[in-house]
Amino acid sequence: MNDQSELINLLQTIPWFQELEPGIFDKIAGICEQTSFDAGQYLFREGDKEDFLYIVIEGRVAVEIHVPGRGKMRIYTAEAMDIIGWSSITPVVRQRTAGARAVLPSRLVRMQATQLYKLCDEDHDLGYVVMRRLSNVVASRLLTTRLQLLDMFAHPEAKEA
Repeated sequence: MNDQSELINLLQTIPWFQELEPGIFDKIAGICEQTSFDAGQYLFREGDKEDFLYIVIEGRVAVEIHVPGRGKMRIYTAEAMDIIGWSSITPVVRQRTAGARAVLPSRLVRMQATQLYKLCDEDHDLGYVVMRRLSNVVASRLLTTRLQLLDMFAHPEAKEA
C-alpha cells in the first residue's frame, strides 16, 4: 500500500469526514500529510502564521495561551480525533491565538488550511460538511473556555505552569 492510499484509509476513519463521498478523499489526501511530534515539541506557537489544521490521531496535545500576570495556561487538551488549529480555516484570523505542544508522543494529520478552504469553496457539499463540523468544534471550545474562565475568576490567585 502506498503512502497516498494509506493516508486515504486513515482519513476515512476520522469521524469528521464520515459523511463525505468516497471520491473526495483523493482531493483531501492531496492537501494532507501525517506528522509526528515528540512530547514537549511544539506544533505551533501563539502568534505564528496560521497555515495548518491538525487532527490528532494518537497522543495528546496541550493548547496553551500566555495570560499576562499568570504565564502560560493550558486552555484545552486535545486527544485522539480532536481538531487543533480550526481557526486557520476561518476567513478572518491570520495568526495563532494559542500555541499547541505535544504532551505525549503524538501522531497527527496536518492539512493545508488555505487549500482546505479552497476545496470547500469549490465543492459546496464538502464545504457544508466541513463548516458544520467546524461549528460544532467552535461551540464545544467556547463552552470549555467559558467554564475555564468561570473557574479562573473564582480562583484569581491560582497559577498554572
